[in-house]
Amino acid sequence: MLHKGDQIPYLRLEDQDGKMVSLSDLVGNPMVIYFYPKDNTSVCTAQACGFRDHYEQFQEAGAEVIGISRDSAESHKNVTNKRNLPFLLLSDPRKQAHKAFKVPSSLFGMLPGRVTFVIDKEGKVAHTFRADFNADKHIKEALKVLKELD
Repeated sequence: MLHKGDQIPYLRLEDQDGKMVSLSDLVGNPMVIYFYPKDNTSVCTAQACGFRDHYEQFQEAGAEVIGISRDSAESHKNVTNKRNLPFLLLSDPRKQAHKAFKVPSSLFGMLPGRVTFVIDKEGKVAHTFRADFNADKHIKEALKVLKELD
């Protein structure tokens, strides 16, 4: 995994609307980038809805929330509409972001890992957090770290 102080890789990934998003264009404000295994699964849905339910707090901290999985942009569009998600979901089917952020697999390599990165205004990792089966901790941990960045 990338560690505190590491510069995030500048990648271009497709969002839920089919638009290409460059992470370098988002530098200048804090970001919470969370990697998750799969759309529409129980823990992943709980995590996405947790970020949605606390989205106003992330916005108040000046941070954008970005979810990344290997699912297609179409799958992301469906989950965004179904769950009313106000943030970006980026598609990483070729695992370029997973590799660049060094996201470890879980369950003996069978599933993509669940890792949250809090990124500072300069595009550097301020904090990493991993909890494969506890979605709620990702939201609480990210908000705590964002408050400490101020």
